[in-house]
Amino acid sequence: MKTPTKRSRPQRVKIGDREIMAHGLERWRSGDLYHYAMTATWKVFIGVAACVYMATNLLFAFLYWLRDGAIANVKPGFEDLFYFSIETLATVGYGEMHPQTRYGHIVATMEIFTGLLITAALTGLLFARFSRPRARVMFARNPVVGTVNGSPTLMVRMANARHNMITDASAKLWITRLESSAEGIRYRRFQELRLDRAINPMFALSWTIFHVIDDVSPLYRQDGETLAKVEASFVVTFNGLDETSAQQLNARATYDGADIVWNSHYVDILDVDDGVPRIDYRKFHDTRPE
Repeated sequence: MKTPTKRSRPQRVKIGDREIMAHGLERWRSGDLYHYAMTATWKVFIGVAACVYMATNLLFAFLYWLRDGAIANVKPGFEDLFYFSIETLATVGYGEMHPQTRYGHIVATMEIFTGLLITAALTGLLFARFSRPRARVMFARNPVVGTVNGSPTLMVRMANARHNMITDASAKLWITRLESSAEGIRYRRFQELRLDRAINPMFALSWTIFHVIDDVSPLYRQDGETLAKVEASFVVTFNGLDETSAQQLNARATYDGADIVWNSHYVDILDVDDGVPRIDYRKFHDTRPE
């Protein structure tokens, strides 16, 4: 007999820049705690850490409160026990308040051990969040299709917003669209588009990748209307070595078929002023008709 699965409410999940509604998944898995900690915003991360810190101190203050006289030199009530818990969890130990019974020493020992675990975990998570490599690669708001060397060409412009050197940079461009099998089964297919400028040995300023739309290209004789019918979208992936941090950087951008600007080119953003190269990021997303 098939065991019925527990029904759950649909979840709004963000994957990259897109949002989907997911059905039938558990909302919380303890094994994904590290993933949640790494993907949460800084406000959420700090807020959750503060809540855990406060809850832990309240818990141990309550344990001290269960036995009268467990802590020396405390005033009647809960406040001093809470402050003593904070001092113990942080291993500060000012000395005025201290455990004076076996029960007090046992609870204090448990709290010190818990404090060491929390400190180690937060230190590791903070280091991981700060040291995680992040590429500041800008992608043009719209891909463009224009004539280059007599052939229609799909182009996507990128720029390095850090102005440092990224070596051995490479890019890939994919098209994803809905297709149907002979049996009428619909599926989404990914195809890599051949690029003329897929590798950049020294990426410092601007870089435009080109896909020539010839008779072997998946975009051959396609236009905005045909791409919309198959729900086509495009994915650009980038990776390279950051010379400043000696870390591998990764970035990506996604576009819908409707984002393509046809029969256009990007506005030139590179110039030379008194022998010094000049780049105008104000025009980075601008396009012009052919």
